[in-house]
Amino acid sequence: MSFTDDLPIGNDPVAIRRRIEAMEMLLERSFTVPGINRPVGLDAIVGLVPVVGDFIAMGLGAYIVWEARNLGMPKWKLMRMAGNVAFDSAVGAIPVAGDLFDFMFRSNTRNLKIVKKHLDKHHPESRLIEQ
Repeated sequence: MSFTDDLPIGNDPVAIRRRIEAMEMLLERSFTVPGINRPVGLDAIVGLVPVVGDFIAMGLGAYIVWEARNLGMPKWKLMRMAGNVAFDSAVGAIPVAGDLFDFMFRSNTRNLKIVKKHLDKHHPESRLIEQ
């Protein structure tokens, strides 16, 4: 999926899945760092800005949890996802060590996996075959 694709605006499972996948890609895998061949995204980059960057990254991660809530996911899954975002934000707020941690712990990717597993079980029609 590229950022130029038109994202759907509906509340159906397919539209929500596409928006969550696009947000995860933006936050975790926007580009590859030359030399280390490690994909990074807006989450790690914005997290380099002290305090404000961590709040922005937390808000963007919370968007994925909000979209999951729109799917009607169980509260325990939403709490797990919120915990991933909170843990990432708390540790990411530590100067230097937190910035390194942001490159390794990908809360948004973890949350995408939770959403995909839920959708594959409860809304199998939302699966997209990638080419």
